[in-house]
Amino acid sequence: MEKFLIIGERIHCISPTIKKAIEERDTAPIFKRAKEQLDAGAAYLDVNIGPASKDGEEIMPWIVKAIQNEFDNVPLALDTTNTKAIEAGLKVYNRGNGKPIINSADAGDRIGNIDLAAEYDAMCIALCAKEGITKDNDERISYCTELLEKGMELGMEPTDLLFDPLILVIKGMQEKQKEVLEGIRLISEMGLKTCCGLSNVSNGAPKEVRPIIDATFMAMAIQSGLTSAIVNPCDKRLRETIKTCDVINGAVLYADSYLQL
Repeated sequence: MEKFLIIGERIHCISPTIKKAIEERDTAPIFKRAKEQLDAGAAYLDVNIGPASKDGEEIMPWIVKAIQNEFDNVPLALDTTNTKAIEAGLKVYNRGNGKPIINSADAGDRIGNIDLAAEYDAMCIALCAKEGITKDNDERISYCTELLEKGMELGMEPTDLLFDPLILVIKGMQEKQKEVLEGIRLISEMGLKTCCGLSNVSNGAPKEVRPIIDATFMAMAIQSGLTSAIVNPCDKRLRETIKTCDVINGAVLYADSYLQL
């Protein structure tokens, strides 16, 4: 079994520090966030520049080249709703340590990102949704199948698609959580890889409670078949949960010092 794939979430324009760094083309705060996440065990870094409708085609290649030059071509997930910005980033991306990930496509207006992934031999997070919140698992699997067929028609390998069932906030949709976990299981039983934005589950909860909810949901999701997630790897409780799940699932060799490895 492969180790769980940790995609670090902390280079995100929603952070005032990162937003200012991008605006001023200041790499220092970006490199600091990158190093913290890599030291904490992130295998990929998600680079979220937001809509970037005005200058995204300049920002994305700048930040991709800067991070990869500084950190030995670390693999990245390119995260923006600006398709032209994603393509600009793909054109300069160094895949020496891993394919780029496009974040993301869906079965609606963003289905064209599957075409982009196929053209540039990239991986792609495929949201099992079309518009808004998916009603139930029948819809999730329907959209999953639609996106899978689209990718395969374009010559993609099924393993290059990371299917996201869309994690729902527990504070407002507690009754939906077991259904989401079942959705992960159903997608996994199709032999497909899965991904999620974990922090959605605890959004709006008290700050001190969020790490508990995140770590517990993560353990349950991995048990259901989740293979990757966009997370904060600097969250010690979460990091230890993922490492322990890897040990229990036989993805890494057990040692008494495994949490320090």
